[in-house]
Amino acid sequence: MPGSKQNDNIAAFADSQDDSPAPPLTAEQAQALRRQMPQVSPWAIVGGQVGAGLLAALAAGAWFGNPAIGGSLAYGALAVAVPAGLMARALSRGAGSWFLLWELVKLGLTVAFLAASPKLVPGLNWLALLAGVVLATKMYWVALAWTRRPRRTGN
Repeated sequence: MPGSKQNDNIAAFADSQDDSPAPPLTAEQAQALRRQMPQVSPWAIVGGQVGAGLLAALAAGAWFGNPAIGGSLAYGALAVAVPAGLMARALSRGAGSWFLLWELVKLGLTVAFLAASPKLVPGLNWLALLAGVVLATKMYWVALAWTRRPRRTGN
């Protein structure tokens, strides 16, 4: 609403912001910043997807006493992790300019894995399969939160 307190606060905040661009970093400053904020390894993410999926599959299979539930959950996690691993390998070999193409390949392979699941997974449990897909997909955020913590320097 025009004239509301919230809009006045937003306008005051926008007016208080400095519009001048940040000064460029020197090579030493950029290198120190890279050491302080390391990159997320795509292999750590894929490993987290596989590890969390297999651990959850073992736990679900034991909890429910039905190995088909564990197998469905594991297959769901692998349906996300295997295409992600293929994409990570392609990008690590210098295909960075083809990122969107590899993202499309990853999504297509995941859909193909899921479409093939009724024929490949005996006693398929769709809910467990979906849980595996969701678990593996959430590992992107877990890996990002886990590895992007700034390192403290001893000064």
